[in-house]
Amino acid sequence: MTMIAKKIWVSGRVQGVSFRYYTQCEAERLGVHGYARNLPDGRVEVLAEGDSAAVRQLLAWLRTGPDTAHVTGLQEEEIAPRGGHGFETG
Repeated sequence: MTMIAKKIWVSGRVQGVSFRYYTQCEAERLGVHGYARNLPDGRVEVLAEGDSAAVRQLLAWLRTGPDTAHVTGLQEEEIAPRGGHGFETG
């Protein structure tokens, strides 16, 4: 199992639509650790850490998000895994 970590910035209608909550549900389902938090510019920042296949699955899900959201863009950056546990929203 190869562990990876990514920071992802999601643009579009992603605040005020339960995007962070659904991201947490999907991450926990996949066994991915990290967080999802709103940014002042209207984007959501996600830190996803875990098995590379699970992180890729979460990344694919983030491209559309929940039905309540409208994702228009995604930026990602590979970072060093931190060994985090759980998934938080803030």
